[in-house]
Amino acid sequence: MRAAYTLAERELVRFFRQPNRIAGAIGQPVIFWVLFGAAFRSSFTPPGGAETYAQFFLPGIAVLIVLFTAIFSTISIIEDRREGFLQGVLVAPVSRGSVVLGKVVGGTVLAVLQAALFLCLAPLAGQPLTGASLLAAVGVLGLVGFALTALGFCIAWRMDSTQGFHAIMSVFLLPMWLLSGAFFPAEGAHPALAWIVRLNPLSYGVAALRHALAMEAPVSAGWALGVSALFAAALFALARRLAARPAPGDLR
Repeated sequence: MRAAYTLAERELVRFFRQPNRIAGAIGQPVIFWVLFGAAFRSSFTPPGGAETYAQFFLPGIAVLIVLFTAIFSTISIIEDRREGFLQGVLVAPVSRGSVVLGKVVGGTVLAVLQAALFLCLAPLAGQPLTGASLLAAVGVLGLVGFALTALGFCIAWRMDSTQGFHAIMSVFLLPMWLLSGAFFPAEGAHPALAWIVRLNPLSYGVAALRHALAMEAPVSAGWALGVSALFAAALFALARRLAARPAPGDLR
């Protein structure tokens, strides 16, 4: 556990020494929220008709911040391997599970901090925010952040190029977010897209966040939390399994 704590702490120290990462992880999603919220204000009516598009888009932007933070925190695995730091960690007398846990927990904490800070802007969109709803949202964000950071770990662990990681982000991670019910609801969409949204495990994280903020969601809170927890556990188990195998650039 000391090794996991040390690696998680290193992620936090590295982050706060690079303020450009804060701007990149929060700035772009906030711009999306403002622009799309204004553009679709009068031309888009969410299911039920009780929300504005800015309110509907709010949980999706929070999840996008978590996704960006997961990307930025796990891409450091490639950089650490190239610089030799990761090789030093791997030959230390600690388990690979501790290495995975430290990296994932560090990225999760960063993701939750930034997304929770963004959610404080909810009253500006007319969405009420109480201490209880914010606390529930932080819990959901922690679960979603853990899952996405573990997913980023699985992708980055076998890669030796940051360019390749960005390519996967463009063709896999961002579409995964777009088809999670964050940008548009499954109701009324093309049947093929609606089925993709329902099969996308990230959709249930977005739905759980909607419940935490007392908003309408397409599935029950228990179902959304259950699928999200299973998704997070499966990805962490996969990350541990991948870390137990030699990767390109590891010391033999």
